[in-house]
Amino acid sequence: MRVSVIGGSTVTDEQYATARDLGRLLGERGHEVVCGGLTGVMEAVCRGARETGGHTIGILPSADRSTANAYVDTPVATGIGYARNALVVKNGDSVVAVDGSTGTLSELAFALDVGAPIAGLDHGRRVTPGPGRHSPPRVTAVFRVRSGHVPRSFRHWLTVLPA
Repeated sequence: MRVSVIGGSTVTDEQYATARDLGRLLGERGHEVVCGGLTGVMEAVCRGARETGGHTIGILPSADRSTANAYVDTPVATGIGYARNALVVKNGDSVVAVDGSTGTLSELAFALDVGAPIAGLDHGRRVTPGPGRHSPPRVTAVFRVRSGHVPRSFRHWLTVLPA
C-alpha cells in the first residue's frame, strides 16, 4: 500500500520524532511512503521509512529533482508549485497528516474530495498563517479515520469520527 504523509516543512523536535516513528512503522509493514519530498515532516517520514528498508517517493513542487531531501528514493519533479499537493494525495491509498499549516490543509481538502481514508497526528497545535500572510480565523482540522488502520501508539493523538 502507498501511504501519503502530509505535514509541515518547519517542525519541532517532537513533531520530527513523531513523523520519523511513523515512517519506521510504515516501512516495517512494507508500505511505500509518498510525500512532498522536502523538509520537516516530509524528511522525517522518509528517513524513518528508509531506516527500515521502506521505499519513499517525493513529489516536488519544483522542476529540479535535486531539491528532494536525502531520504527520498524516487524524486518526482513537477514544476507546478503547491499544485503538487493534489498529486501527493492522489498517489497514496490513504493519507496521514502530522501537524502542518495551510499547505497541509489544502492536502486534507484534496483527500476529503477524493474520499481517501485520513488519519491525523498532532500535538494540540492549531493551524495559523505563516509570516506575511493574512490572519484568517484559526482552524482545527477534524480527521476522518478508520481506527483499525491506525497504530495503537498513535491513537491518543486522534479525533476519531465514523467514516
